[in-house]
Amino acid sequence: MKFQTLNSELVYRGRAFDVRRDQLQLPDGQIAALDIVVHVGAVTILPLDEHGNILFLRQYRHAVGQELLELPAGTLEPGEPPEVCARREIREETGMAAAQLRKIGEFFLAPGYSTELMYVFLATGLHPDPLPGDSDEFIRVEEVPVADVFRMIESGEIQDAKSLAALLLGRRWLD
Repeated sequence: MKFQTLNSELVYRGRAFDVRRDQLQLPDGQIAALDIVVHVGAVTILPLDEHGNILFLRQYRHAVGQELLELPAGTLEPGEPPEVCARREIREETGMAAAQLRKIGEFFLAPGYSTELMYVFLATGLHPDPLPGDSDEFIRVEEVPVADVFRMIESGEIQDAKSLAALLLGRRWLD
């Protein structure tokens, strides 16, 4: 099937992402207008401590009007390698650094409307080495035993998509 972009224009430039409006010719000849969130990409970190706990963050998310339990994550700086971002974000958000950081997968967060590619890293050998966090983030670190995590997913206690995907990708290291 052939899709052809006829026109593309920037309609919004934001702090975390831009929005582009594309005019697309579909395989049957119809024309469609699509709004695309243009995002530089991000990382999600699965921090596993030596006691079999995963470090989660509890953070208020205004878009959904509630606090969510999430894995540490962050947006890449333009041109920044994902591993460098992951090493910075885990220190900023949990106060811990990782002796070992292993890329365990990647996925598109919402490919129906966004270019955001999320890289997932397993972080082990955790040790204290904090960096100052972002001034607009109010987060609490929570240690959750691996044995409880998949029960929490099934009960709906963990609803954040990036965390769910990262835990699925990391499952073989958690069993």
